[in-house]
Amino acid sequence: MTTLEYLKSSATGNFFLLAGPCVIESEDMALDIAAHIVPLCQDLNIPYAFKGSYRKANRSRVDSFTGIGDEKALKILQKVGREFGVPVVTDIHEAAEAEMAAEYVDILQIPAFLCRQTDLLVAAAHTGKMVNIKKGQFLAPESMRFAVQKVLDSGNSQVAVTERGTTFGYGDLVVDYRGVPVMQQGGEVPVILDVTHSLQQPNTGSGVTGGRPELIETIARAGIAVGADGLFIETHRDPSVAKSDGANMLRLDLLEGLLRRLTDIRMTINKF
Repeated sequence: MTTLEYLKSSATGNFFLLAGPCVIESEDMALDIAAHIVPLCQDLNIPYAFKGSYRKANRSRVDSFTGIGDEKALKILQKVGREFGVPVVTDIHEAAEAEMAAEYVDILQIPAFLCRQTDLLVAAAHTGKMVNIKKGQFLAPESMRFAVQKVLDSGNSQVAVTERGTTFGYGDLVVDYRGVPVMQQGGEVPVILDVTHSLQQPNTGSGVTGGRPELIETIARAGIAVGADGLFIETHRDPSVAKSDGANMLRLDLLEGLLRRLTDIRMTINKF
């Protein structure tokens, strides 16, 4: 079974989940978060992949935290996958990183600002790993078919697209839910809704991205209602001390209640 087939394998028709910290801060932190989410997803029949960036390349300031070291973080991701038996996903930023990261993870994620970078998409596709392309904040949903086609034309059919909001003015994002069915291309491409990044408020005067975490459930409910195949949620024990994107992350202890309510919504929709 491929990674994409696993994510779409819920016997009940439930959504799948990509969730974890924004960036790998330590091994203990990564294992703790995975240990919390894995049994919850098993109980709710939610196919799950652990998410963690091994390095953050898109930072507002040069003194922002970027990671604990590439190889160290990638080995932690690999350990999470092996210990819990789940796929792991991480971002890559340059074509040269694709082969390196593919040795440790199951899903290569293309950041939104890089979704048009042909060399990056082709390199990710050539690894044979699943490729998750985040929609650029500057792109219409219709335009993402070209990014998807680059992966398909490179011989890799394991591709998904992630909606993460569209630039609205200078310092906010808005989600156009019409984009979910558009990017699904008639059911051919699974579409994931990045709940937490959709609530970012970028480019603040301090150089630290803001967010609206109190609206996480609102965004997630709407995504499930319009038929998103999967959800992407960044979560942390204490977002206030997270080293990256803490302003829009979900507190880990709130995840169970949210997933149970979203599962109820999906199961209700499946009856019609």
